[in-house]
Amino acid sequence: MKRLLFFISSLYLAASCSNVNQINRAEAIAARMQDPGTDYVAVACHRGDWRNWPENSIPAIESVIRMGADIVEIDVHMTADSVLVLCHDRDVKRTTNFRKVFRDQPDKSPLVKDLTLAEIKSLSLQRAHQAAVIDTLRMPTLREALLCAKDRICVNIDKGYDYYDKVLAITEELGVTGQVLIKGTFPIGVVKENESRHQNNMMYMPIVNLGSETGNALLDSYINQNEVPIAYEVCWKAGSAEAFTNACNRIRKQGSKIWVNTIWSSLCGGDGNDDDAAYQANDPGEVYGKYLDNGVSMIQTDRPELLIGWLKKQGRHNLNLRK
Repeated sequence: MKRLLFFISSLYLAASCSNVNQINRAEAIAARMQDPGTDYVAVACHRGDWRNWPENSIPAIESVIRMGADIVEIDVHMTADSVLVLCHDRDVKRTTNFRKVFRDQPDKSPLVKDLTLAEIKSLSLQRAHQAAVIDTLRMPTLREALLCAKDRICVNIDKGYDYYDKVLAITEELGVTGQVLIKGTFPIGVVKENESRHQNNMMYMPIVNLGSETGNALLDSYINQNEVPIAYEVCWKAGSAEAFTNACNRIRKQGSKIWVNTIWSSLCGGDGNDDDAAYQANDPGEVYGKYLDNGVSMIQTDRPELLIGWLKKQGRHNLNLRK
């Protein structure tokens, strides 16, 4: 059976050995992600700990590491001078004090692609909902973020596949390629061609939107061609519970992992299925339990402490750092 983009490093192989040498935390997490037989559930944090720190900031990454998260999800865009920085939006209006810094330049573009790194670094980051400016915090580069995460937590790069070669060059330089997961909606042929140019590649995860023809066709193409990615990110809308269950059954039979997003109800089947519903429930298992019942083993959340705490009680989040 072919394993498309299934990054099996010597570190992963070593993780299955019986000696007692300790491996670093990111290696242990990557080993779980690449092991179809484990019942470990990996917790991914959406833009880091954005409730307490500016999203996609270094402290937001540090915070979720301390919480015990497995993966931090970050977003990248490229500056005018070709530096990849962490920013979810195409522009910096929501996440920085752009208007204040450039108030004397009303025609200044707020788009990341139109700003140099120096201009980006002149801006202070804001907390969620523009509640406050953190004067000492600046938007990190991808390199700075990966240095922070190195050996400590795996990284999921969103909005980054268009910059694949540049991202990979940074991960190779820092020695973190094996702990980075990148995703997209590209056809199998595009992904294969992209990876064929490199000796090492990051883990890759296709995004499958069950409510769209292209999403369903993408899932069919992987399964029908017997291409087995490390995981599928599965999204579905309200009224598609049966489609979700069917997709999970097909994916599990194939041997891949299933990643779901509980951050917004629109990504996981409507109201009652997301983090807020779990937070308000008497038992978070009323929400998260049904995902485990469907074989989900990777969950992106905005409530990492809640989810991790519940998973530990179920015996599904105990990381072994021994080889």
